[in-house]
Amino acid sequence: MSTPAIQISDLTKRYGKDRGIENINLQVEEGEIFGFIGPNGAGKSTTIRVLLNLLFPTGGSARIMGLDILRDSKKIRAQTGYIPSEVNPWPDMTAREFLRYSASFYGIAHDAKKIPELMEMFDVEPGRKISDLSSGNRKKLSIIQSFLHTPALLIVDEPTTGLDPLMQSRFFDILRSENRRGMTVFFSSHSLSDVQMLCGRVAIIREGRIVNVEAIETLRKKQLKKIRIEFVDRIPEILTGMPGMKNGVNVSGKAMEFIWSGDMNGLIAALSGKEIADMTVEEPSLEEIFMHYYN
Repeated sequence: MSTPAIQISDLTKRYGKDRGIENINLQVEEGEIFGFIGPNGAGKSTTIRVLLNLLFPTGGSARIMGLDILRDSKKIRAQTGYIPSEVNPWPDMTAREFLRYSASFYGIAHDAKKIPELMEMFDVEPGRKISDLSSGNRKKLSIIQSFLHTPALLIVDEPTTGLDPLMQSRFFDILRSENRRGMTVFFSSHSLSDVQMLCGRVAIIREGRIVNVEAIETLRKKQLKKIRIEFVDRIPEILTGMPGMKNGVNVSGKAMEFIWSGDMNGLIAALSGKEIADMTVEEPSLEEIFMHYYN
């Protein structure tokens, strides 16, 4: 069996009395595009910064490509690309100077074709000073920097913030292409639509702890259904508080909409004899599944 790209065991980071992350256990296999989702403040960035040895853990351990994150951080960085959520490179450098400077850490020649090709692909002006670039263009610069040395593992933290839809699509295409060549991607985001488009498995983090790890398709099929019922007359009171209804019920006139968990027979029995004008049953979106787990 191949060595996991990321292996985390009881990883903990506390900020004094404030919460950071607590007993994180996670394994990402080589060649995966793995999603790491949760709202802002859930612990995503803290986990990533501990993995990259930018923060020292309070407890636990982690390995990247078989290397210890503390003892072998220099070797790990040589094989890892990182796109942070906030990008603030040296303001007085031009885009070209910054990328050449970054390339020098990996022994990449200044005249390598990869730098101008990526700048053209992401529509970055080589001679513009970084201080003159928008936040979206600085994010594009960070994306280019992360690909320069063809990393075995790419860790991305809210990578689409500031990117327009065209650049997001271009970025996702590159991720898929590099993944087909063997690159592992650890994709941290609060945007579930991004995760849904790219990832095979996903970990949900809440208040510094892992809530669940599942395949995207398994989450969709885990007996959760999105149901909308429109009644001929009015909504029967017996239906508004059934145990299978998750995250509350949305009511609009004679129609009700809810997420249902578990055996459908109980719902069908409750509907028996009721006058129904229309009813739809479909798979919930990843957003709705996420809210189910988070609640």
